[in-house]
Amino acid sequence: MARTDQHRTPAHDMFERDVASNGLGMQLIEAADGRATVRMRITGAMVNGHSVAHGGYVFLLADTAFACACNSHGPVTMAAGADICFLRPSRAGDMLEACATERATTGRSGVYDVTVTCDGAVVAEFRGRSRVIEEPRTLT
Repeated sequence: MARTDQHRTPAHDMFERDVASNGLGMQLIEAADGRATVRMRITGAMVNGHSVAHGGYVFLLADTAFACACNSHGPVTMAAGADICFLRPSRAGDMLEACATERATTGRSGVYDVTVTCDGAVVAEFRGRSRVIEEPRTLT
């Protein structure tokens, strides 16, 4: 796991336990203060019948960045729903980067936007809705 931030958040612990995201080679670049950046290289096993990245993998990358952003504060938080707009295709070998940003929180609910890019070009826009399900835990 590659990190550029200087302090550990609950999102880092969550990401280390995330078998699905780690199994796809995702890298958590940063997670703090309602923001997160995650990268993933598209492999040949991730392309569909049109020879472009399957949308499910792009969604999964955005969802992982969303999860890291909303868990960066401390309370255990899960997705309550999400939508994605695919804007351009990506292909095997492309490095995708998903940058998540907290837009609003109230009570136990939150809204996060994630932009997925490849070489600076927007591949997809994702909006996630979160729900806190547990009180904050003390990090060990």
